[in-house]
Amino acid sequence: MLLFALPVFLGNVFQQLYNTFDAWCVGNYIGDNALAAVSSSGSLIFMMVSFFNGVAMGAGIVIARVFGAKQFDAMRKAIHTAIAFGLVVGIVLTVAGVVLTPIILQWMGTPDEVFPESVAYFRYYFLGAIFVVMYNIFVGILHAVGDSRHPLHYLIFSTFINIALDMLFVAVLGFGVGSAAVATTISQGVSALLCLLHLLRIDATYKVCFREIRFHKDSLKEIIRYGLPSGVQNSVIAVANVVVQTNINSFGKAAMAGCGSYSKLEGFAFLPVTCFTQALSTFVGQNLGAKQHERVKKGVAFGVVCSCVLAEIIGGLSYILAPQLIGMFSDSTESIAFGTQHMRTICLFYCLLAFSHCIAGVMRGAGKPTVPMITMLACWCVFRVSYITVALKFINELTTVSWAYPITWTLSSIIFLIYFLKADWIHTFDKKEQKA
Repeated sequence: MLLFALPVFLGNVFQQLYNTFDAWCVGNYIGDNALAAVSSSGSLIFMMVSFFNGVAMGAGIVIARVFGAKQFDAMRKAIHTAIAFGLVVGIVLTVAGVVLTPIILQWMGTPDEVFPESVAYFRYYFLGAIFVVMYNIFVGILHAVGDSRHPLHYLIFSTFINIALDMLFVAVLGFGVGSAAVATTISQGVSALLCLLHLLRIDATYKVCFREIRFHKDSLKEIIRYGLPSGVQNSVIAVANVVVQTNINSFGKAAMAGCGSYSKLEGFAFLPVTCFTQALSTFVGQNLGAKQHERVKKGVAFGVVCSCVLAEIIGGLSYILAPQLIGMFSDSTESIAFGTQHMRTICLFYCLLAFSHCIAGVMRGAGKPTVPMITMLACWCVFRVSYITVALKFINELTTVSWAYPITWTLSSIIFLIYFLKADWIHTFDKKEQKA
């Protein structure tokens, strides 16, 4: 699991560098308005792409399951169906993102002085949305068969392209905030293309052939069965986070810049969570497909403990270094104060986030995607939005918004722990397979 998770971890580090370097570059070379425009991008981007990435995650689980069971014909159908699905939804997402960006930003209450730059950044970013979707599809295929090394190589290469283009467009040529998104779009296209070329050339059972790319009814049904709950979960949680961002926007551009800077750092802090969640889903799916029940139990225990410990270590370091970390993005005293306050309220609870995500990953790999969907929708969406709506009427401070995350992570962790200890999720998977 570590051999699989380490390249995933490093890959996520470089993937996180995309928007983080955009924020650093525009914050240092353009100013706080541009920084606020880029830094507040996370929740909106996640809302627009999360549904399709959730379905892509389901495709990876289906491929991992049939790969573990050595059902190679079914695996090839699943792979080519996933690619066909990615092409369709990538085009839809590109069009929707470009058209709906101003409407969503207005709904989020984006301040007037930031609005034009926000629209420019998001529209250029979503012009490359199809590359984001296809990259995630290709990486999901490679991860499902146990290859986390090649995606890492391609991501490192494209990250350096992104950094070089950011410096050229923003620092040297002074093209403005939209050019940072153009740099990201180009580099994402490169990483997607490299993954595709690898899948076209490799001599293996999971090789991609253009003439086989089509929708296979049974494969599409399985992908939707596994991926739709994750997609719905991601989308609704993303809407909740947009509501959170809307409330942050109400405190002004300094709060937007400070909290947005934290969101870029948060992406790095969550890397142990992300890599072990992906590793656990693949590990559980492959080994349950191969009937290796004891190996599943040991692997799950190892992955959950490692993720929680690493997340809490990072949380402690984040608490100590918060002012210095936020200060990398802006020299505004007010922005640094907002970002530090926000970070220190949240970061000591990273272990709870790790636990919730890991158990959700285990459940998805075991063929029970509705369990994490219902739990996270209830805790991270309904309860989170309700808490913010009510609490801000009594305590109208940024800290009130910040506490929404630790409170809802605690609630979901309790529910997941109870379910994990009591449910017979391993043998439920076997019964479903026998019925199929």
